[in-house]
Formats: sequence, C-alpha cells, structure tokens
Amino acid sequence: MTIGVLGGGQLGRMLGLAGIPLGLRFVFYDPTADACASAVGKHVRADWDDVDALERFAAEVDTVTYEFENVSLSAVEHVAKVRPVFPNTAALRGTQDRFDEKSLFRSLGIPTADYRAVDNRSDARRAGAELGYPFVLKRRTGGYDGKGQRIVADDSEAESACDELAGGSLVAESFVRFSREVSVIGARRASGETVFYELSENTHADGILRTSFSRPRDPMAGQGRELLTRLFDLLDYRGVLALECFQRGDKLLANEYAPRVHNSGHWTIEGAATSQFENHLRAILDWPLGSTAGIDCAAMINFIGSLPPVDDFLAVENAHYHSYEKAPREGRKVGHATIIASNRAELERRVAGLRAGVAQQADRS
Repeated sequence: MTIGVLGGGQLGRMLGLAGIPLGLRFVFYDPTADACASAVGKHVRADWDDVDALERFAAEVDTVTYEFENVSLSAVEHVAKVRPVFPNTAALRGTQDRFDEKSLFRSLGIPTADYRAVDNRSDARRAGAELGYPFVLKRRTGGYDGKGQRIVADDSEAESACDELAGGSLVAESFVRFSREVSVIGARRASGETVFYELSENTHADGILRTSFSRPRDPMAGQGRELLTRLFDLLDYRGVLALECFQRGDKLLANEYAPRVHNSGHWTIEGAATSQFENHLRAILDWPLGSTAGIDCAAMINFIGSLPPVDDFLAVENAHYHSYEKAPREGRKVGHATIIASNRAELERRVAGLRAGVAQQADRS
C-alpha cells in the first residue's frame, strides 16, 4: 500500500515515520528541492499547477492525503478525480479562507470571536468602530504561524495595516482576552469510529507555537470534543482533525481548525499509546483506530530557527529529540522535543529548564 502526500514538510516526514512500520510506503509531492519528508519516501518535485506531474504522482499511489491546509486546492481536486483523497476537499476548502471558516463555525453553533469582512480602508475603520480596539486584522487566505496578520490599535493603524496586508480580502476579528489557548485533536474513520486525545494547552510567541502540554482530565475537554464532533459530522470527515480554541471563562471560542495532523499534537508520538500520525493513517485507510490513552504527563517544545545540541536534551530523563533535517532559518520550525514525566509538577520543572537552555542557545547563535 502506497500513500501519496501532498506536501513534503515535517508533518509528512512524521507520517512516513509512523507508517513504515505498518508496511506502508510513501510518495511526497512538493515543489521545493529540500523537502525534508524525502528522507522517508519518494519525492516528486513539481509545481502545484503541473497537471502532468500530478497525474504521474496519482498513478504511483493508492490513497492520498495532505500535510498542510495551504496546499493548492485545485491540485487536490485534480488528484481526487483519480484517487481517493482524505480528508475530503470540503474539509480543505473550509479552512482556506478565514472569513468562510468563521462563518462555518457560526453555522454549527460553535462560538468564535466577532468578525467582519474587510475590503478597504473604510471597512477597516468601520471594523474598529463595531468591534472595538484593539482588533486583529488578517489576510483571509495564505497566513500561518502569525504571518499575514496585525493587531490594530486605532483608526490610523487600521488604515496602515490594511495597506500593509495588501488591501482587500481581509478579515477583522475581535481581540480575545483569553485565559489560555488550547487545542482538541481527534481522528475519525469511515465507519464513524472516533477517538480523541487529551486536551493540549499551548503557548505561542510571535504567532508561532512554542510549547504544548497534554492536560489529562481537563475540565474543558468535554466541551472541546463536542465542538470537534460537530465538524466531524458536517464534513463527513476521515483523518485527524485539530480545533484551536481560546478559553475565556468557562467557554471555548474557536479560532481555526486544521484538517491534518497538528503541531500541538506532536507530544502524542511518545506521550500516547498511538500517535496522531499513526491514527491519521489508520483513519484514511479505514483501519481500526488505536488507543489515545496518555502515557504519564507529556509536553512538546518546538525548536524555532535552529536546533539546540542534541546531548542537552538526551541528558534529561524521558526527553525525546526530533530533528526535521531542515536548514536553520529565523522563524522556521526545525525540530521539537517531547518530555515525559510521572506528574505535572515534574513535567513543568523539566520543560522550564529545557526552555531556558533553548533560549540561551538562541542568544549565543
């Protein structure tokens, strides 16, 4: 059985690492020369609009998935004409426009921040009057890891942000004063069998995820799973799905969803009985899903820009180091580590110590 993956980044790489022990083989379609997933499968290098290359790719595989939501929708639709693609194109389409995504949430009764479409400076000022300042102005398409968005403090900044973000096709969102950021991750197969992981509690800096902690028996888990189930049902979903939320009081506000394996679920590789990557493959192949039971307490630290020395991490008990073999670059995710502990206090202590070491390494580099 050969799995085709549209995209050849670290998520594709980890899908390959999870699938090879199951007897699966992988072909990755990615325009970049240095796609890091090529270490675990064949790399087809071609542009997203190369119809001939897409057809050759499809001819080599049995089932297709994708590893990021900004993949070309037209490429996915073309491949879907000849090979099964999971998650389906409806799931992908719903997340490629931030305004449409918020509207989808609202149609399902999933709470969100208030929002407005913005097409020009006048719309941006009107958004400030209606939503209040500050608010967040984002490109409707293409943004990720904090790129393509700005926090707007007043009318003057509303106009300049509108110009900086290239004018039209923007969305303004109320600024949410939240107590924490969380994500809920689950997997569903064609039979309807569904599993959920422990809630992830996340911290970001400069729009990029820095840490995720598994939170066993979290009081917000039930609410998060109920919201995720609404998306599963509407989208007739197969695969892993992640919903990112802000917690405000005792309510979750949906920020965005990802129709794929998710950075905040990397701790599941060592911290759960079955990783999100293996369960994604099981789900798209309609195989029985694996247990998501947590193994003690787990957390993930992202390596951004450069890799810290591997021996610093391996010297720490139950620390697991993952390099993506990507060239160092400011703001780029180049690896992560998972840390396991028997209790929350010990986990917090280990993570704090390792994060301090990562920060010192970054200052020296």
